[in-house]
Amino acid sequence: MKIRSWISTCSSAVCTSTSDDAAAPLSKTRTPSPKLLLSDRSSSSNTRASSSSTSQDTSYSSLQSNLSLQTLPSVPSLQKFSPEALNLSVTHICIASLKPRPVHVNFLAVHNNLLYAASGNQINVFDIVNYTHIDTFNCKDSSTGSVKSVTFCDGKVFTAHQDCKIRVWQLTASKHHKIVATLPTVKDHLRHFVLPKNYVKVRRHKTRLWIEHNDAVSGLAVIGTVMCSVSWDKCLKIWRTSDFRCAESVKAHDDAINALVVSFDGTIYTASADRRIKVWARPFGERRHGLIATLEKHKSAVNALALNGDGSVLFSGACDRSILVWEREDSANHMVVSGALRGHSKAILCLINVSDLLFSGSVDRTVRIWQRGHDGQYCCLTVLDGHEKPVKSLAAVSGYAPGGAIEVFSGSFDGEIKIGISESDFVASQALWFL
Repeated sequence: MKIRSWISTCSSAVCTSTSDDAAAPLSKTRTPSPKLLLSDRSSSSNTRASSSSTSQDTSYSSLQSNLSLQTLPSVPSLQKFSPEALNLSVTHICIASLKPRPVHVNFLAVHNNLLYAASGNQINVFDIVNYTHIDTFNCKDSSTGSVKSVTFCDGKVFTAHQDCKIRVWQLTASKHHKIVATLPTVKDHLRHFVLPKNYVKVRRHKTRLWIEHNDAVSGLAVIGTVMCSVSWDKCLKIWRTSDFRCAESVKAHDDAINALVVSFDGTIYTASADRRIKVWARPFGERRHGLIATLEKHKSAVNALALNGDGSVLFSGACDRSILVWEREDSANHMVVSGALRGHSKAILCLINVSDLLFSGSVDRTVRIWQRGHDGQYCCLTVLDGHEKPVKSLAAVSGYAPGGAIEVFSGSFDGEIKIGISESDFVASQALWFL
């Protein structure tokens, strides 16, 4: 997410650069190693190491300046019930905490019993069964900048970086990660650099190959044999995971792209600081993706997207403090807004959907758990407020917690990862968290 862009949308104050810190390996109680601080800048190619510990406070103060935006009064609320009205009970119990030194947690992802936590330029890996630290990788080269996103395909780990690159890693038998490629690859560069038509203008007197991102890569998603990437350079790119070649590049938005989700049928949704959500698909018989719909309802930068299991419901969170619910019409191949979920007092930064539960994280330092009813109405089950700074990322996995509950991970600008368990139905609901 390009904080520089959405802060300027949220307030009239002049925007300043934000900072992401490189984390020492996370652990429950271990003494952290010395930290290396990195400064996040709009031109990520000039990232430099910094020893200043005040950069995070500046970033947090800028976030706090996001005050009273309108919460879309024209959109009807979908919150019709309270937990008490539905006979739902909610309890809170402390489970575990991974508390590193105070550096930003940028992104969380779970894959094959492992939690990947991106902090600064490093990715720390934990076993989600006993929360032990397994590995730390990408820690030797601070010039890569902050890690913005992590995804997985065919046994490989793809990471998005502030230096405009995507890196591919392989998990070895010894549970360490080794780098196998950097996208675009050298072979892809050599294939394109000769012909002038392969260059695009990125700013005055500056061109780059169309296969390259020109700013921080902010999001990754995999569907089948292709990977999608979005960037603050306003572009969407499609990559083949078989040979790591860039197959398509689209100028998707008028401002930085902050979020990306892909439906099981290959439909791509991108969200931007230009306040729009765009829907992309490859028509039958066509070789390239095209724009099929533009969803416009938010009044400020859109920061987060999530889809339900069958792809029929899209959730979007923005600086206007509202979560919009978009549903697919039977007569159309795109979404229309059905209502809003309100309750957060500041910008929405992250969303995840698991089964009939939606989790939202915000600059107001809370995580809210929402449940969808059979009639399309929603209930806010509980508000989790253990973090000291904005909640930047959420991840969840089912099947590991007792009784089929959902294990939820939240990462914050306070550098802490909280681990909770959520279980809910229309008879009883239980959310285990930190008090």
